[in-house]
Amino acid sequence: METERKTERKRLCLFLVLTFAVSWPVFLLTPITGQSYGSAMSIVFTMCAMFVPSLCNILTRIITKEGFGKLCLRPNFKGHVKAYVLIYFLPAALLLISGTVYFLVFPGSFDPELTALQQIAALSGKTGFTADRLLLISILQIVLIGPVINIIPTLGEELGWRGYLLPKLRLFLSDRAALTVTGVIWGLWHTPVIVLGHNYGTGYPGYPWLGILAMIVFCFGLGVLEGYISIRMKSVIPAAMIHSAVNAGAAMPVYMMKGSYYSILGPALTGFVGGIPMTVLAVILLIKTGRGGLGLNGETRRKSLTTEEK
Repeated sequence: METERKTERKRLCLFLVLTFAVSWPVFLLTPITGQSYGSAMSIVFTMCAMFVPSLCNILTRIITKEGFGKLCLRPNFKGHVKAYVLIYFLPAALLLISGTVYFLVFPGSFDPELTALQQIAALSGKTGFTADRLLLISILQIVLIGPVINIIPTLGEELGWRGYLLPKLRLFLSDRAALTVTGVIWGLWHTPVIVLGHNYGTGYPGYPWLGILAMIVFCFGLGVLEGYISIRMKSVIPAAMIHSAVNAGAAMPVYMMKGSYYSILGPALTGFVGGIPMTVLAVILLIKTGRGGLGLNGETRRKSLTTEEK
């Protein structure tokens, strides 16, 4: 059994080394090639990096001869229909609650006239296309197509983080610790793009360390939610759907802003204040997980996780 533990530890370490060693240089292709962050090519580089965790999942399995017996790619609809319905609405609800909390803390930042959306509506040139209607359409889009519109690139990440890293950590740590550590590692993985200006720009006080910390807090919250559901449903598909919806609607609260804002605080979920609802939900899920975790523990869990069917 000790030999098995060493093997699993080596696989875990190899996955992490490969993932960071491959994806960070891909992220850094933006400055290396002289591109500005946000340009078309920088978006391509970032999209490519999103597939690296999945690639390293596969590479680790090949290199260590682990095989592909448990990829967690089955959606497992049977018995989880209600959960999938919830997944369609939960991200949109979190985004709306996030914006609400931010504007309650900073009421002067809320724009009841929805000026930004008015400008977008005016540019469309369509008669009767108002800001209110545009906001409603945006919300419906997040709810109805948000969970699937970005699912291919988000699955590129989730097959690595929730499909490989989390199950491996569960062999050595409690579920609470495994969920937390996975989220922190995921946040640290974003370091190069945070330095380049992703989500927070580069002109804020405390750059880039405060931005890196904010990303870690965000990934902790979202990672616990996605990881909890992945363990419950034995699939990474729900995690990829939640990730897709959050990416699709992350900017929605920004459209309700007036004046400048401090992105480290919000109103998006990635800010300290905007992210409060998701962080609270993550803590609740960790408490709900309890000391006994979400499954078997110890040697019994190791046997179960290593022999479970795909």
